[in-house]
Amino acid sequence: MKTSIVTKKFILFPVFILFVVSLLSFKTKDTTIVVSKDGKGNFMTIQQAVDAVENGTAARTRIIIKTGVYNEKITVSETKGAILMEGENPENTMITYDDYASKKNADGKEIGTTGSATVFIFSNDFTARNISFKNSSGKVGQAVAVLTAGDRIAFENCRFLGFQDTLYLKGAQDLQDKTKPSRNYFSNCYIEGTTDYIFGAGTAVFENCTIYSKESASYVTAASTPQDNAFGFVFIQCKIMGNAAEHSVYLGRPWRPFAKTVYINCEMNSTIKPEGWHNWNKPDAEKTILYAEYNSKGAGAPISKRVSWSHQLTPSERKNYTTTNILKGWNVKKSLK
Repeated sequence: MKTSIVTKKFILFPVFILFVVSLLSFKTKDTTIVVSKDGKGNFMTIQQAVDAVENGTAARTRIIIKTGVYNEKITVSETKGAILMEGENPENTMITYDDYASKKNADGKEIGTTGSATVFIFSNDFTARNISFKNSSGKVGQAVAVLTAGDRIAFENCRFLGFQDTLYLKGAQDLQDKTKPSRNYFSNCYIEGTTDYIFGAGTAVFENCTIYSKESASYVTAASTPQDNAFGFVFIQCKIMGNAAEHSVYLGRPWRPFAKTVYINCEMNSTIKPEGWHNWNKPDAEKTILYAEYNSKGAGAPISKRVSWSHQLTPSERKNYTTTNILKGWNVKKSLK
Protein backbone atom coordinates (compact mmCIF):
# COMPACT_ATOMS: atom_id res chain seq x y z
CA MET A 1 0.00 0.00 0.00
CA LYS A 2 1.35 3.45 -0.89
CA THR A 3 2.27 5.80 1.95
CA SER A 4 0.23 8.97 1.84
CA ILE A 5 1.84 12.38 1.57
CA VAL A 6 0.47 13.26 5.02
CA THR A 7 2.00 10.12 6.54
CA LYS A 8 5.36 10.93 4.95
CA LYS A 9 5.25 14.40 6.46
CA PHE A 10 4.59 12.95 9.91
CA ILE A 11 7.56 10.62 9.49
CA LEU A 12 9.93 13.24 8.12
CA PHE A 13 9.06 16.03 10.60
CA PRO A 14 10.53 14.29 13.71
CA VAL A 15 13.62 13.39 11.69
CA PHE A 16 14.03 17.05 10.72
CA ILE A 17 13.61 18.16 14.35
CA LEU A 18 16.20 15.61 15.48
CA PHE A 19 18.64 16.91 12.86
CA VAL A 20 18.16 20.53 13.98
CA VAL A 21 18.57 19.64 17.66
CA SER A 22 21.73 17.66 16.97
CA LEU A 23 23.11 20.55 14.91
CA LEU A 24 22.38 23.04 17.67
CA SER A 25 23.89 20.79 20.32
CA PHE A 26 27.04 20.53 18.21
CA LYS A 27 27.18 24.33 17.92
CA THR A 28 26.91 24.85 21.69
CA LYS A 29 29.70 22.44 22.62
CA ASP A 30 32.90 24.05 23.80
CA THR A 31 35.48 24.38 21.05
CA THR A 32 39.19 23.77 21.61
CA ILE A 33 41.90 25.55 19.63
CA VAL A 34 45.59 24.76 20.04
CA VAL A 35 48.32 27.36 19.49
CA SER A 36 51.86 26.08 19.04
CA LYS A 37 54.92 27.84 17.69
CA ASP A 38 56.17 24.60 16.11
CA GLY A 39 53.19 24.41 13.74
CA LYS A 40 51.70 21.32 15.39
CA GLY A 41 48.59 23.13 16.61
CA ASN A 42 45.69 24.80 14.82
CA PHE A 43 47.53 28.12 14.70
CA MET A 44 51.03 29.44 15.29
CA THR A 45 49.96 32.78 16.80
CA ILE A 46 47.56 33.59 19.61
CA GLN A 47 45.89 36.41 17.67
CA GLN A 48 44.96 33.97 14.91
CA ALA A 49 43.29 31.76 17.51
CA VAL A 50 41.41 34.70 19.04
CA ASP A 51 40.25 35.83 15.60
CA ALA A 52 38.87 32.32 15.00
CA VAL A 53 36.59 32.51 18.05
CA GLU A 54 32.97 32.88 16.98
CA ASN A 55 31.37 36.25 17.69
CA GLY A 56 28.53 36.27 20.20
CA THR A 57 28.54 32.53 20.81
CA ALA A 58 27.16 31.18 24.08
CA ALA A 59 29.69 28.34 24.06
CA ARG A 60 33.16 28.90 25.49
CA THR A 61 36.21 28.52 23.29
CA ARG A 62 39.25 26.99 24.96
CA ILE A 63 42.55 28.24 23.54
CA ILE A 64 45.42 26.01 24.64
CA ILE A 65 48.78 27.77 24.33
CA LYS A 66 51.78 25.49 24.12
CA THR A 67 55.12 26.36 25.72
CA GLY A 68 56.92 29.32 24.17
CA VAL A 69 57.44 33.08 24.14
CA TYR A 70 54.80 34.69 21.94
CA ASN A 71 55.96 38.13 20.85
CA GLU A 72 52.52 39.49 19.95
CA LYS A 73 50.23 42.43 20.55
CA ILE A 74 46.81 40.85 21.07
CA THR A 75 43.29 42.28 20.95
CA VAL A 76 40.24 40.35 22.17
CA SER A 77 37.39 42.38 20.68
CA GLU A 78 34.14 43.00 22.55
CA THR A 79 32.18 40.90 20.04
CA LYS A 80 33.94 37.64 20.94
CA GLY A 81 32.19 34.89 22.85
CA ALA A 82 33.51 33.43 26.10
CA ILE A 83 37.18 32.43 26.02
CA LEU A 84 39.37 30.28 28.28
CA MET A 85 43.02 30.93 27.41
CA GLU A 86 45.23 28.31 29.03
CA GLY A 87 48.99 28.00 29.02
CA GLU A 88 51.06 25.02 30.10
CA ASN A 89 52.95 26.88 32.81
CA PRO A 90 53.36 30.60 33.56
CA GLU A 91 57.12 30.14 33.79
CA ASN A 92 57.43 29.03 30.17
CA THR A 93 54.26 30.26 28.45
CA MET A 94 54.58 34.01 27.88
CA ILE A 95 52.90 36.71 25.83
CA THR A 96 55.07 39.80 25.48
CA TYR A 97 55.40 43.02 23.50
CA ASP A 98 57.44 46.22 23.87
CA ASP A 99 55.11 49.17 23.21
CA TYR A 100 55.11 52.15 25.60
CA ALA A 101 53.10 55.37 25.99
CA SER A 102 55.58 57.81 24.43
CA LYS A 103 56.26 55.59 21.42
CA LYS A 104 55.25 57.23 18.14
CA ASN A 105 52.74 55.71 15.76
CA ALA A 106 52.83 55.92 11.95
CA ASP A 107 51.42 59.47 12.12
CA GLY A 108 54.14 60.61 14.51
CA LYS A 109 51.77 60.78 17.50
CA GLU A 110 52.38 59.09 20.84
CA ILE A 111 50.37 55.89 21.25
CA GLY A 112 49.56 56.77 24.87
CA THR A 113 49.15 54.59 27.95
CA THR A 114 46.10 52.77 26.60
CA GLY A 115 47.78 52.06 23.28
CA SER A 116 50.84 50.59 24.97
CA ALA A 117 49.14 47.39 26.16
CA THR A 118 50.47 44.00 25.15
CA VAL A 119 47.02 42.41 25.55
CA PHE A 120 43.65 44.20 25.22
CA ILE A 121 40.60 42.39 26.63
CA PHE A 122 37.39 44.14 25.59
CA SER A 123 35.14 41.07 25.62
CA ASN A 124 33.10 39.64 28.50
CA ASP A 125 33.66 36.23 30.08
CA PHE A 126 37.38 35.97 29.44
CA THR A 127 39.46 33.64 31.60
CA ALA A 128 43.23 33.02 31.52
CA ARG A 129 45.25 30.41 33.36
CA ASN A 130 48.96 29.52 33.61
CA ILE A 131 50.23 32.39 31.42
CA SER A 132 52.72 35.23 31.85
CA PHE A 133 51.75 38.59 30.36
CA LYS A 134 54.63 41.01 29.90
CA ASN A 135 55.42 44.46 28.67
CA SER A 136 59.08 44.13 27.78
CA SER A 137 59.82 47.78 26.98
CA GLY A 138 61.62 48.35 30.30
CA LYS A 139 61.91 51.59 32.27
CA VAL A 140 60.38 53.91 29.69
CA GLY A 141 57.39 55.30 31.56
CA GLN A 142 53.86 53.98 31.17
CA ALA A 143 53.88 50.55 29.56
CA VAL A 144 50.88 48.25 30.06
CA ALA A 145 51.05 44.45 30.01
CA VAL A 146 47.29 43.77 30.19
CA LEU A 147 44.29 46.07 29.75
CA THR A 148 40.79 44.89 30.69
CA ALA A 149 37.59 46.68 29.72
CA GLY A 150 35.06 43.83 29.59
CA ASP A 151 33.10 42.19 32.40
CA ARG A 152 33.62 38.90 34.24
CA ILE A 153 37.34 38.59 33.54
CA ALA A 154 39.30 36.06 35.58
CA PHE A 155 42.96 35.12 35.89
CA GLU A 156 44.33 32.11 37.74
CA ASN A 157 48.01 31.34 38.31
CA CYS A 158 49.11 34.09 35.92
CA ARG A 159 51.99 36.56 36.04
CA PHE A 160 51.87 40.23 35.03
CA LEU A 161 55.33 41.64 34.36
CA GLY A 162 56.41 45.22 33.80
CA PHE A 163 57.39 48.48 35.45
CA GLN A 164 55.04 51.49 35.39
CA ASP A 165 51.30 50.81 34.76
CA THR A 166 51.65 47.04 34.41
CA LEU A 167 47.97 46.13 34.89
CA TYR A 168 45.31 48.53 33.60
CA LEU A 169 41.80 47.64 34.82
CA LYS A 170 40.33 50.26 32.53
CA GLY A 171 36.66 49.43 32.88
CA ALA A 172 34.49 52.50 32.33
CA GLN A 173 37.45 54.88 32.55
CA ASP A 174 36.68 56.79 29.34
CA LEU A 175 32.98 55.98 29.03
CA GLN A 176 30.17 58.44 29.62
CA ASP A 177 28.16 55.61 31.15
CA LYS A 178 30.09 54.88 34.34
CA THR A 179 27.56 52.19 35.33
CA LYS A 180 28.92 49.66 32.82
CA PRO A 181 30.30 46.83 34.99
CA SER A 182 33.87 45.64 34.67
CA ARG A 183 34.46 42.92 37.25
CA ASN A 184 37.86 41.25 37.48
CA TYR A 185 39.13 38.39 39.61
CA PHE A 186 42.73 37.30 40.24
CA SER A 187 43.59 34.07 42.05
CA ASN A 188 47.12 33.00 42.95
CA CYS A 189 48.64 35.53 40.56
CA TYR A 190 51.90 37.46 40.61
CA ILE A 191 51.86 41.16 39.70
CA GLU A 192 54.98 43.31 39.62
CA GLY A 193 55.86 46.89 38.83
CA THR A 194 57.14 50.24 40.03
CA THR A 195 54.64 53.09 39.72
CA ASP A 196 50.82 52.78 39.78
CA TYR A 197 51.27 49.26 38.53
CA ILE A 198 47.68 48.28 39.31
CA PHE A 199 45.37 51.07 38.16
CA GLY A 200 42.03 52.01 36.61
CA ALA A 201 38.27 52.17 37.11
CA GLY A 202 37.45 48.46 37.15
CA THR A 203 36.31 46.49 40.17
CA ALA A 204 38.80 43.78 41.09
CA VAL A 205 39.37 41.13 43.74
CA PHE A 206 42.92 39.87 44.22
CA GLU A 207 42.94 36.70 46.29
CA ASN A 208 46.08 34.91 47.49
CA CYS A 209 48.20 36.96 45.08
CA THR A 210 51.77 38.25 45.32
CA ILE A 211 52.08 41.99 44.69
CA TYR A 212 55.74 42.79 44.08
CA SER A 213 57.23 46.31 44.16
CA LYS A 214 60.42 46.28 42.13
CA GLU A 215 63.49 48.39 42.75
CA SER A 216 62.66 52.13 42.53
CA ALA A 217 58.93 51.47 43.13
CA SER A 218 56.74 54.23 44.54
CA TYR A 219 53.00 53.41 44.36
CA VAL A 220 51.25 50.04 44.16
CA THR A 221 47.78 51.21 43.07
CA ALA A 222 46.11 54.18 41.40
CA ALA A 223 42.39 53.51 41.40
CA SER A 224 39.88 55.67 39.53
CA THR A 225 36.73 54.03 40.88
CA PRO A 226 33.50 55.60 39.55
CA GLN A 227 31.64 57.53 42.23
CA ASP A 228 28.66 55.16 42.48
CA ASN A 229 30.70 51.94 42.64
CA ALA A 230 30.75 50.38 46.09
CA PHE A 231 34.05 48.59 45.46
CA GLY A 232 37.28 49.32 43.62
CA PHE A 233 40.38 47.18 44.25
CA VAL A 234 40.21 44.64 47.09
CA PHE A 235 43.22 42.54 48.09
CA ILE A 236 42.42 39.50 50.24
CA GLN A 237 45.14 37.41 51.88
CA CYS A 238 47.80 38.75 49.53
CA LYS A 239 51.54 39.22 50.02
CA ILE A 240 52.58 42.83 49.48
CA MET A 241 56.32 42.58 49.05
CA GLY A 242 59.26 43.47 46.82
CA ASN A 243 62.90 44.54 46.66
CA ALA A 244 62.25 48.30 46.65
CA ALA A 245 63.96 50.37 49.32
CA GLU A 246 62.63 50.16 52.85
CA HIS A 247 59.69 52.52 53.51
CA SER A 248 59.59 53.74 49.88
CA VAL A 249 56.26 52.48 48.54
CA TYR A 250 52.70 53.71 49.11
CA LEU A 251 49.78 51.27 49.05
CA GLY A 252 47.91 53.61 46.75
CA ARG A 253 47.10 57.07 45.49
CA PRO A 254 43.86 58.34 43.88
CA TRP A 255 43.88 58.75 40.12
CA ARG A 256 40.30 59.98 40.44
CA PRO A 257 38.58 61.53 43.49
CA PHE A 258 36.41 58.53 44.47
CA ALA A 259 39.16 55.90 44.42
CA LYS A 260 38.54 52.82 46.56
CA THR A 261 41.29 50.39 47.59
CA VAL A 262 41.15 47.94 50.49
CA TYR A 263 43.64 45.40 51.87
CA ILE A 264 42.28 42.54 54.01
CA ASN A 265 44.42 40.06 55.92
CA CYS A 266 47.44 40.98 53.82
CA GLU A 267 51.08 40.52 54.72
CA MET A 268 53.17 43.63 54.03
CA ASN A 269 56.95 43.81 54.11
CA SER A 270 59.14 46.79 54.98
CA THR A 271 58.93 48.35 51.49
CA ILE A 272 55.59 49.93 52.56
CA LYS A 273 55.73 53.45 53.96
CA PRO A 274 54.46 53.81 57.55
CA GLU A 275 51.90 56.42 56.42
CA GLY A 276 50.57 53.90 53.89
CA TRP A 277 48.70 56.18 51.48
CA HIS A 278 49.26 59.30 49.36
CA ASN A 279 46.67 61.87 48.24
CA TRP A 280 48.42 62.62 44.89
CA ASN A 281 48.60 66.25 46.07
CA LYS A 282 44.79 66.40 45.99
CA PRO A 283 43.69 67.34 49.54
CA ASP A 284 40.02 67.38 48.48
CA ALA A 285 40.28 63.72 47.49
CA GLU A 286 40.87 62.81 51.12
CA LYS A 287 37.17 63.53 51.74
CA THR A 288 35.84 61.26 48.98
CA ILE A 289 38.20 58.30 48.64
CA LEU A 290 38.05 55.05 50.61
CA TYR A 291 41.45 53.68 51.52
CA ALA A 292 41.20 50.97 54.14
CA GLU A 293 42.84 47.94 55.73
CA TYR A 294 41.83 45.08 57.95
CA ASN A 295 44.24 42.95 59.94
CA SER A 296 47.38 43.88 57.98
CA LYS A 297 50.46 41.96 59.09
CA GLY A 298 54.23 42.27 58.75
CA ALA A 299 56.88 45.00 58.90
CA GLY A 300 54.85 47.34 56.68
CA ALA A 301 51.59 46.88 58.55
CA PRO A 302 51.71 48.92 61.81
CA ILE A 303 48.81 51.39 61.75
CA SER A 304 50.06 53.96 64.27
CA LYS A 305 51.55 56.20 61.55
CA ARG A 306 48.91 55.68 58.83
CA VAL A 307 47.47 58.90 57.39
CA SER A 308 44.46 60.12 59.34
CA TRP A 309 42.14 59.94 56.34
CA SER A 310 42.69 56.20 55.80
CA HIS A 311 40.43 53.72 57.52
CA GLN A 312 40.75 50.54 59.56
CA LEU A 313 37.72 48.36 58.91
CA THR A 314 35.69 47.11 61.83
CA PRO A 315 34.80 43.38 61.96
CA SER A 316 31.28 44.32 60.90
CA GLU A 317 32.52 46.34 57.91
CA ARG A 318 34.91 43.59 56.92
CA LYS A 319 31.96 41.20 56.40
CA ASN A 320 30.97 43.21 53.31
CA TYR A 321 34.29 42.45 51.65
CA THR A 322 33.72 38.92 50.44
CA THR A 323 34.41 37.86 46.87
CA THR A 324 30.75 36.95 46.41
CA ASN A 325 29.51 40.33 47.61
CA ILE A 326 32.07 42.39 45.67
CA LEU A 327 31.46 40.54 42.39
CA LYS A 328 27.68 40.30 42.75
CA GLY A 329 25.90 38.22 40.14
CA TRP A 330 29.04 36.53 38.83
CA ASN A 331 29.88 32.91 39.63
CA VAL A 332 33.68 33.09 39.59
CA LYS A 333 34.07 29.37 40.28
CA LYS A 334 32.20 28.60 37.08
CA SER A 335 34.52 30.88 35.09
CA LEU A 336 37.58 29.11 36.50
CA LYS A 337 36.37 25.58 35.63
